[in-house]
Amino acid sequence: MSTKVAILDYGMGNLRSVEKALERVGAAAERTFDHERIRAADGLILPGVGAFPKAMARIGELGLAEVIRERLDAGTPVLGICLGYQLIFSSSTELGGAEGLGLLDGEVRELEAPGLKIPHMGWEPVRWERESELTEGIEDGTPFYFVHSFTPVPADEGDVVGTAVHGERFACVAARPPLYGVQFHPEKSSAAGLRLLRNFVGIAAAVPAR
Repeated sequence: MSTKVAILDYGMGNLRSVEKALERVGAAAERTFDHERIRAADGLILPGVGAFPKAMARIGELGLAEVIRERLDAGTPVLGICLGYQLIFSSSTELGGAEGLGLLDGEVRELEAPGLKIPHMGWEPVRWERESELTEGIEDGTPFYFVHSFTPVPADEGDVVGTAVHGERFACVAARPPLYGVQFHPEKSSAAGLRLLRNFVGIAAAVPAR
């Protein structure tokens, strides 16, 4: 039976590309904001493209913060992608600031990249700072595809799995299992991105929904 992965649909982001990538690695993916469908999934993906405050407002309207915390407490793996990665942290300075989900400690702020284009857009090699089941089988220095202007600054360096450079070196992969997050777009990152999603599906398969 295929591993069920719920892609949390709160109206921000191109979810179809994430869904297609998950299907390519053998998952049964579904875009949904229905709490019962989310509870029935083996893994959750929190995607997102856009502004942090608007995303948190939409998540609040749909009651998704509570169900994400509930599933994490039950051991269900959760993967934040791009804006979804930023949302798992405590707060952001974007557009006057907003509180995040607070699942990891740290502030999201604008990239410090004097003389370089913001948003940071394109392929960038990622350096692994420690081992993680999420990045297993992906070589150190493998490039991934980024589109972002802001980046989390984790309060606990132990949460940082991978870093990349655009002006400054920034944390682009974080993990505190069963919670994971990536700043880049794995669904747009060719074979390495598919491998990362396959790893996540494998993590979710090992912890069936309950």
